[in-house]
Amino acid sequence: MTGDRRRALVVGGGLAGTTAALALAARGQRVTLVETRPRLGGLAFSFRRESAVGELTVDNGQHVYLRCCTAYRGLLERIGGDRLAPVQRRLDVPVLDPERRRLGRITRSALPVPFHLAGGLARYPHLGLAERALVSRAALALRRLDPADPALDDRSFADWLRAHGQSPRAIDALWDLVGVATLNARAEDVSLALAAKVFRTGLLSAAGAADIGLPRVPLGTLHDELARAALDRAGVRVLLATRARSLRAAPGGGWRLGVSSRPGQGHRPDQELAADAVVLAVPQQAAHRLLPAGALPDQDRLLAIENAPILNVHVIYDRPVLHRPFFAAVNSPVQWVFDRTAPSGLAALPGARGGQYLALSQSAVGEEIQQPAEVLRKRYLPELVRLLPRAAEARLLDFFVTRERTATFAPSPGVGRLRPGPVTGAPGLYLAGAWTATGWPATMESAVRSGLTAARAAAQGASTPQPAKEPV
Repeated sequence: MTGDRRRALVVGGGLAGTTAALALAARGQRVTLVETRPRLGGLAFSFRRESAVGELTVDNGQHVYLRCCTAYRGLLERIGGDRLAPVQRRLDVPVLDPERRRLGRITRSALPVPFHLAGGLARYPHLGLAERALVSRAALALRRLDPADPALDDRSFADWLRAHGQSPRAIDALWDLVGVATLNARAEDVSLALAAKVFRTGLLSAAGAADIGLPRVPLGTLHDELARAALDRAGVRVLLATRARSLRAAPGGGWRLGVSSRPGQGHRPDQELAADAVVLAVPQQAAHRLLPAGALPDQDRLLAIENAPILNVHVIYDRPVLHRPFFAAVNSPVQWVFDRTAPSGLAALPGARGGQYLALSQSAVGEEIQQPAEVLRKRYLPELVRLLPRAAEARLLDFFVTRERTATFAPSPGVGRLRPGPVTGAPGLYLAGAWTATGWPATMESAVRSGLTAARAAAQGASTPQPAKEPV
């Protein structure tokens, strides 16, 4: 009977919360999802922007995923978005060096691991012959590491790389080329445990594990529109523009969540929502604010999990200057560049027909996140000309910047001991989010895995804090 179904509340409508809500509904629970923003998607979203050429659909940042991201791929399939974000047939990353005027590629073959990378590495022009040989040895040594070993969490990836003969050029032109994009930090500032997870899973677990998936549509289409439709079909009640103010245990069991509607989003009186179980799928600072005292051992450790920013630079030219979907760069302040012409709707704008929209994704930016757009313009436009000579002849139609100051948690050495699992000491209260102890860095995959784990724990009624176990 409907009245006998357990009631679950999910606080947060990002990927972790959406996943948890769908998983709980699939287990027969009555689910309400509360999200403070007027949309779903968390930090992987789109918005409409009136630009110099007309209204564009802009992703707040460029998000890609890998074939090994099985949980995120499962979510895409669940919401009907898998065909809108296809995976490369085979890994191929063009890597430009404007100083040496060389184009290299990170590629793989169909050979079994680890031989699938040998041919591409042998032809990689941004490293010398001896450096390539040492990279191969380090990769084999990395494959033998256990990311779950607590000792690895305290050591920096750069320290390990140097101990295994990696030159500064090898770290910059290969290890950080991949690591900065996936970990949002340079090797010096990365826990060896998280680096081992990324490289072992992405490059050394299966031949096709690192093949790249790239959305053909705005992120909002996937993570808001399709996700909301899937939640509706699952019977999940979704309350957008609704802020969780307080959480308290109810007399006799269960929870009461105090919520209020955001100003300007229509009047809805403050109320309390009742549930048997609550999943807090919010950032660590917000979770700390809502958690009752004593829900976690050393609860203030959540506040020690620092955040790291990501900067995105958006450039619109009057003609194509890039004839590939994306590329990475070495010996340049530019990191990764993506062609976003089609998803943005640029081609449909009368004033920009034939133009091209490039998005520069800049991770591990530090203080650059604070710099004015004009400073960034003077820094990046000349670099694009160095990388893409056709840009010298193109007319600039627009330039703007988006900033996510809390894009990810910082993957610093020691962060592993700060990340809690999904189960708290308060019966019926669970945690989800990319920052929880999934074993993964702050990726879409980590967020989805955390939602699945929290939903499983909530459905089973687990009520004692446990070490997190990575979902199979």
